[in-house]
Amino acid sequence: MDVRGDMIRQLRLERGWTQQQLAEIADLSLRTVQRVENQNVASNESVSALASVLELSRDRILAATASPELMAQVERRVAWLLPAATVTGAALGSGGTFLLMRWLGS
Repeated sequence: MDVRGDMIRQLRLERGWTQQQLAEIADLSLRTVQRVENQNVASNESVSALASVLELSRDRILAATASPELMAQVERRVAWLLPAATVTGAALGSGGTFLLMRWLGS
């Protein structure tokens, strides 16, 4: 599972714990804590142990990841919006310039 290793490291440091101390308190190996903090990955069991020890919900530890289906849906919507935004921006820019020139010219 993808986790927020930077946040786990920060919370550990705020408590004044070494990686070894966190590992012992969470009943994990030192290598597991190192992997979580440096590679941002953890097993389901490790996420539960860390969440319990750090007094967080599992959701706070898990990194936000989007499914491929959701990413494809977002890409389709953005692809449709970009041409419309470009045309709208050009029209508004031209109209604003026209109005400004008329105002300054009068």
